[in-house]
Amino acid sequence: MSRSDADALDDIAAAITSIRSHLKHGPISLELVMDAVAMRLLEIGEAVKALSTETTDTEPEIRWREIAGMRDFLAHHYFATNPEIVQAVIDQDLQPLAEAVDRMQARLPRHEPDA
Repeated sequence: MSRSDADALDDIAAAITSIRSHLKHGPISLELVMDAVAMRLLEIGEAVKALSTETTDTEPEIRWREIAGMRDFLAHHYFATNPEIVQAVIDQDLQPLAEAVDRMQARLPRHEPDA
């Protein structure tokens, strides 16, 4: 079953919230924090792959292809993952992505469940 853009955006927003929560437990240099954050980045990349081009085109400043590529790297080269690169992604890219997701969610129509 295909998921909607709204579902994928909700997944991205939830993963960003989780990353921020994980980082409250310590720096990315802690293995447990690194593992948790990397898993959420993988989830973000997977959700990004599910977004339609029409949706991602509304936020051209976000590097969608690189986000998907990060997912692939984390999934296939996990032992080569550098904590400094993950930290740089968090420091430089997480907030702009969160803001873009908020804007995209606001633009998408929401369907209320039938009563």
